Amino acid sequence: MKRPKFTILVVEDDPNDRFLIQRAIEANGVPAELRVASCGEEAIAYLKGERQFADRALYQYPSFLLTDLKMSCGDGLSVLAFLKSTPNSAIVPPVVLSASGDLDDIKKAYMLGASAYFIKPHQNDALQRIIKVLVDFWMLCEVPEVDEAGTRRLTESAGKLGERFPQLLAVA
Repeated sequence: MKRPKFTILVVEDDPNDRFLIQRAIEANGVPAELRVASCGEEAIAYLKGERQFADRALYQYPSFLLTDLKMSCGDGLSVLAFLKSTPNSAIVPPVVLSASGDLDDIKKAYMLGASAYFIKPHQNDALQRIIKVLVDFWMLCEVPEVDEAGTRRLTESAGKLGERFPQLLAVA
């Protein structure tokens, strides 16, 4: 099912980087609502629909998440760990955009479920290309249906390929 509405959650503590990412999204004409969290803790509150993010009509569960790794008050790895720990949640492609090229950071991010890892480019046009490729790709992907809270709707696997994996029925 294609997403009726596309929301991008950007998790970035540096205001200059947030501005550049927002500019790259706008420059590509991405038809999405942009939501910003300034740290991992705020991003997790957004994903849970807590505090100021409780109104899902206003703060739709994200279709796509772009996170920095190294931030105070909860880093990008904590956001990835949260997503991995909530199997009933919608499929949110988490992408890391970090200044860190450390091989352990890259490995940990992928082990925690990152869909992609990019080192922040120094040129604005390179950032725009990354954003364009990512959004174009994820807007074309099929995703499971979800409710307003971002919880996947139950489906019937009887007689389908999915019944081969009973452990997934409880979270599907």
